Amino acid sequence: AFLASASAWAGDVAAPASNVPDWGKSAVWYQIFPERFRNGDPSNDPTRDTLEMHFPNVGGWRVTPWNGDYFVRDEWEKAIGDSFYENGIFHRRYGGDLQGVIDKLDYLKDLGITAIKFNPVFYGRSQHKYDGNSFHHIDPNFGPDPAGDFEIIRNGGETADPATWKWTAADKLFLELVKKAHERGIRVVIDGVFNHTGRDFFAFRDIRINGEKSPYVEWFTIQSFDDPATRRNELRYTGWAGFFTLPEFRNNGDGSDLHPGPKQYIFDATRRWMDPDGNGDTSDGIDGWRLDVSEELPDKFWRDWNKYVFGINPRAITVAEVWTNAADYLKHTGFSATMNYYAFSVPVKAYLIDNSIRPSAFGDMLNGRREQLPVPVQLAMWNLTDSHDTDRVAQMIINRNRGGNYANPEKFDYDEPGNSARTNERYEVRKPNAEERAIQRLVTLFQLTYVGAPMFFYGVEAGVWGGDDPDCRKPMPWEDISMAPERQDPRGRQRPADDANFDKQLHGFFRDAIAVHAANAAFRTPYFSVLRADDDKNVIAYSRGAGDDLRVVVINRSDKDQTVGIPAPASKVVFTTAGSPEAVRVSPSAGACEVSLPPLTGAVFR
Repeated sequence: AFLASASAWAGDVAAPASNVPDWGKSAVWYQIFPERFRNGDPSNDPTRDTLEMHFPNVGGWRVTPWNGDYFVRDEWEKAIGDSFYENGIFHRRYGGDLQGVIDKLDYLKDLGITAIKFNPVFYGRSQHKYDGNSFHHIDPNFGPDPAGDFEIIRNGGETADPATWKWTAADKLFLELVKKAHERGIRVVIDGVFNHTGRDFFAFRDIRINGEKSPYVEWFTIQSFDDPATRRNELRYTGWAGFFTLPEFRNNGDGSDLHPGPKQYIFDATRRWMDPDGNGDTSDGIDGWRLDVSEELPDKFWRDWNKYVFGINPRAITVAEVWTNAADYLKHTGFSATMNYYAFSVPVKAYLIDNSIRPSAFGDMLNGRREQLPVPVQLAMWNLTDSHDTDRVAQMIINRNRGGNYANPEKFDYDEPGNSARTNERYEVRKPNAEERAIQRLVTLFQLTYVGAPMFFYGVEAGVWGGDDPDCRKPMPWEDISMAPERQDPRGRQRPADDANFDKQLHGFFRDAIAVHAANAAFRTPYFSVLRADDDKNVIAYSRGAGDDLRVVVINRSDKDQTVGIPAPASKVVFTTAGSPEAVRVSPSAGACEVSLPPLTGAVFR
């Protein structure tokens, strides 16, 4: 079948969003999971007593070697139990820190990254830090003086009043990181986890100590307080998703807003990181926020908070974690954009990864979902394929659904529970082969040539692969670190060795592809037209930009050489996933062209 459709400005939707900064419409994002990115300062490595305390103290715990075979368990893990996933992996620490990020800012700039999104950097006991024990302090083990920082946090006399807050060594190093990133033209956005805390969060810790006498009892939903006269701890409270490690903030009386106590604290912490000096000059602060489980909090809270954020810095960006259609949600809350799972990740999974739908359906899905958003929002949406919450894109491709029999057809099994060896014994944990890397390059090309802001999860450019959490959070391979080959699966069985070292060839492809995105203004415009969707040949062609800036992208998802006619002028190959421009042919003719591509190849033409 042949389909030609046009989609330009989507002018019949809401007026342009005022909360979308211009820089957010042209950013290339890189998501960093700090604990696994780079250990720049081994002297600050976590110790056993900085971890969650709800697993057996078996002795022998140590920081896991950065370059070890990922599925090989340490002796302390084996002492806890037999299961790789249930007995140890979540208690591993590799020692990633802020100095490691600072040391690699030039690497990110060279790659073409213009904005960093950090997973939580605030103090927390977990490896992921979504159990924040403070929103006004960076995790001490990310900084140069953990002992001194913990002393300030625990005994510094701080309260909810920002006048009592001090700057720790980790806080100061984070601000230095922001400064150095800005010097390189890289924006910095951090994760705000404002729905819940960790058990050592200062207000909840006060409740644990003082019970009903704590001034913070109204901040949380407490079912019963501990009775100090008994040996049993009777403290019961509401935790997010039922997790006792994540006490959830309480809403106000009618549930329309967050309780005023934590709300004011969150606002004060927000200002602290956006305007550290408190002088109105936000150049030394962060550039925005990504908001975790945002739909768990009342819309009114977010409307007030977004107004507050843009009052501090009108050029900030706020991005909500939303997995479904976010069109109405954005109108009601005032966020700049969302993580684009619904309108990008799922369609990409359906077509480019699984090959379960035809090119025409892919084009229709893209247009139908994107056009529900105002144009400025479309340009700022985070176009990601994977994250800390999903299996890695390489592993999605290895384990792609070849039969179309989905457990969740609406999502094409994107981020389904079975996408991990933890829950699915048939899930393959091996490294991608050449064909699978070719599909990954198609996905990357599409990320960099579609409407929106491309976002890459750390290490994707270096060849990192892995299933869903925790396997998507492996330590980053670096050229100066010799990584042990992966020879084992999570159940201790031997398998053919996979080279886990930094993939120079793939990195070079990413750097070149990002450079094409940067050099061609068409990819930062709202103009997108499906020029040809050939369901028989499994080829899709689309244009970006207009006039002299028009660019044509053609993707051959089939396993055969294909030649197709394109109703748009093009005469030169700008870039191809095949590596060599000679692998692709283009023949212009009177406002149109004919292109020929090898199997599993995409190309940009002008």
